[in-house]
Amino acid sequence: MNLRRRHKAASEVYSHSLNDIMFFLLLFFLIASTMATPSVLKLLLPNSKTGIQSVKHPVVISVSADMQYGVNDQVVTRETLEAAVVAAVQGENDPTALLKIDKAVPWQEVVFLLDIGNKNKIKMVAATNVTKIDQ
Repeated sequence: MNLRRRHKAASEVYSHSLNDIMFFLLLFFLIASTMATPSVLKLLLPNSKTGIQSVKHPVVISVSADMQYGVNDQVVTRETLEAAVVAAVQGENDPTALLKIDKAVPWQEVVFLLDIGNKNKIKMVAATNVTKIDQ
């Protein structure tokens, strides 16, 4: 009686090529995720590449809490605001407007001002207060 065990064939899964496939998939998804930009608002964010500031005198558009509009220290009405802004940026090659808006002003008025800038190809920058964060 022969009670020896029979040698079974060893079963192995060769995963060498699987590593290569996973590496290429990882590369593909990393490159694809950096190329995809979500469609969000285009914001004009300040950047500082040099310490030198260009001498630019933007048009200052101000709105007070009681809905009084001003363009460069001149009080204007809501109806004549667009004409006053266009007249203030007349002749500039890269017009910029600085928005000084009270925080109590509703967002509809901010959108109204941004729409004026968008129609007339004027860059709008919002002015904010500087706050210190204690660490």
